[in-house]
Amino acid sequence: MVVMKMKFPFQKRVKLAQGLWLLSWCATVAGATTFTLGCLLKTELRRRAEVMDNTDIHIVPNTLMIVGLASLGINYFASKICQDALDAGRFPRWKNFLKPYFAVSCFFTVLMLLAVIMSYAMKGSLESSLKAGLRNGIRFYKDTDTPGRCFQKQNIDRLQIEFQCCGNNDFRDWFEVQWISNRYLDFSSKEVKDRIKSNVDGRYLVDGVPFSCCNPRSPRPCIQYRLTNNSAHYNYDYQTEELNIYLRGCREALVNYYMGLMNTIGAGVLSVFLLQASVLVSLRFLQTAMEAVAGKENTEIETEGYLLEKGVKETMMEYLNPVLMFLLLKNQVQEGEETTPGPATT
Repeated sequence: MVVMKMKFPFQKRVKLAQGLWLLSWCATVAGATTFTLGCLLKTELRRRAEVMDNTDIHIVPNTLMIVGLASLGINYFASKICQDALDAGRFPRWKNFLKPYFAVSCFFTVLMLLAVIMSYAMKGSLESSLKAGLRNGIRFYKDTDTPGRCFQKQNIDRLQIEFQCCGNNDFRDWFEVQWISNRYLDFSSKEVKDRIKSNVDGRYLVDGVPFSCCNPRSPRPCIQYRLTNNSAHYNYDYQTEELNIYLRGCREALVNYYMGLMNTIGAGVLSVFLLQASVLVSLRFLQTAMEAVAGKENTEIETEGYLLEKGVKETMMEYLNPVLMFLLLKNQVQEGEETTPGPATT
């Protein structure tokens, strides 16, 4: 069953080839843009690698870069095919090339759509990665003398200042870890001794936050220590006072930032996907319309073009069968090698 059959007079074929040539170069620019967006997202993710527990989210920019590069090649050949379609004598040389070309092109176009879907669906993975990464970052904040962690304090401070956030979930996360190094504690002080003794793990815990949590927009000088002690500060109520530190957690701030970035990129890549799909569909109509001219003396006759010669299922199996046969043959060869006995020994 032929799918989407259309009639193409000579002038319509010429206009299709010319319009498709221009469209393919627009898609080439769009492919370069997709690659650039992938590089941009990759760079932004690597900037915050120290507060991410894994790199699963990098599958999105990696996929964007791959399909962006593939799009450059796909649309370059599309433009060359369109040029030769204007000359019925030159077009037949593409006959054996077009079937694998469409298979590869469809694969990367579908991969582009998957990249768009992943850019919206990876929120859970990003959030869990940031949750574990920020928790470790806060825990190692004090280890400025430990190799591999000496820049952790600087990274966390810059992160909290840039994104105007504090802690992982919120500022209370700092109450649960010792974020002041022992080298800066006076162990002869009664207050220090009492705090360490009061903690079962022997840690120096305080109801305070680093300076980078302070909100410069607050009219009051920053209160970063004894946040829960109302009597320690004049005219201060911990429960009702709007604290002059950032109340939003850094995980929420980073998730909102990266998801906003990926959603924006996803919308842009979706438009590139639609453009790329338009190029492939138009090129398929041009191919089938030109194949009907092959061998004819009058190349200006009206021809028929179609999207698929058979149904969708039959067409997919036509492309998948060679791959399945190759995998089956490879599996049989491997099984044969495993069962082949070794040389006899005397």
